[in-house]
Amino acid sequence: MSRTRRRVLPLAAAVLAGVLVASCSSDKPADSADGGPSAAKESDSKQSKFFDQGDYERQLALAKATPEGPQDKPWEQMLEPEMQDTAKYKKKGSGGINLCFSNAGVFNPWRQVGLKNMKAEVKLHKEIADFTVLDAQGKDDKQISDIQELSGKNCDALIVSPNTTATLTPAVKQACGKVPVIVFDRGVQTDCAVTFISPVGGYAYGAAAADFLTEKVKKKGKIVALRISPGVDVLETRWSAAKIAFDKAGLDVAEVKFTDGDPSKTKSIVSDAISRHGDIDGVWMDSGATSVAAVEAFEDAGKDVPPITGEDQQDFLQAWKDKKLTAIAPTYPTFQWRTPVIAALQILEGKQVPKTWTLPQPTVTQQNLDEYLQDGMPPLHYAMCGCADLPGYPGAWGKK
Repeated sequence: MSRTRRRVLPLAAAVLAGVLVASCSSDKPADSADGGPSAAKESDSKQSKFFDQGDYERQLALAKATPEGPQDKPWEQMLEPEMQDTAKYKKKGSGGINLCFSNAGVFNPWRQVGLKNMKAEVKLHKEIADFTVLDAQGKDDKQISDIQELSGKNCDALIVSPNTTATLTPAVKQACGKVPVIVFDRGVQTDCAVTFISPVGGYAYGAAAADFLTEKVKKKGKIVALRISPGVDVLETRWSAAKIAFDKAGLDVAEVKFTDGDPSKTKSIVSDAISRHGDIDGVWMDSGATSVAAVEAFEDAGKDVPPITGEDQQDFLQAWKDKKLTAIAPTYPTFQWRTPVIAALQILEGKQVPKTWTLPQPTVTQQNLDEYLQDGMPPLHYAMCGCADLPGYPGAWGKK
């Protein structure tokens, strides 16, 4: 397998983007398209430039692998890790650690939950004297500037969650020459980072959702595919895997639209699809942040909600249970936001870490739905936060 990070995925999200990358699960970069007819046609006619057959096959195999590590701490687990020495990065001298983070942004609930996780994880480690966070606000140019600023400061290690993949690659490569870099969530097209952290990836997420629909929808059934935006590896690979599954099963992908992660736009797109095509047999989403809006579009049209995919966002899980939906929720778990802090500390101690740190990527099904639906948590909370043991939980995550 090439070490070049094509996804360095989702998870999605999503998750997601999400991801809401996720989710990402549930991610909305600044250069998102408006999802007009030309975008739909292009998405439906060919695979993304991010598609890599080897990575696709690897992720589908990893999704079935047994993780190494503490059973009750999935954010510390690893799937088939290849450990590497980090002795050259061991922090010298006394004094606390200055940990820095360049964040793509907090422009959706998945990322907001994730950042709470990361900040709470930092509080667990007294050796971290300073934690500097710069928010790129979903803008590539700002994140390039942020990375340059942080790599020029007295940062002992730099965590990066890139806004988009190709555009942020040169900035990350430049930073790698100055400070140990940990990339997570979204990827870049370089392997210069000490470690890249993510769940299994977008192919596994997209396939889990699509395979569910191929089991529930008859051949030639009409599918509406809802995507957030183009150009983010974790989201592109979700759609790539779904397209393979739908083509193989002989399903008719009647619509491929970009929603920008906007519930109102999502509802409008689904309503229009119902008007044009009549019955819709299934809804696939590359992130679950707007799944409830899609459900409402069918209800407003007086239609039964067909099999639908979502994510581990509480509002969708609640709607799933209350409305007895036929659904599945692949995840790009927000517990991954804890792992870069743990990895940075291990690197600065000179301990071995995987070059590619692959975390497990659970799926919410009808069988385990009640396990993840959490009473009292806000609608936009993500169940896979792995945050129950963190300082301030659950109040800081919005439980009333």
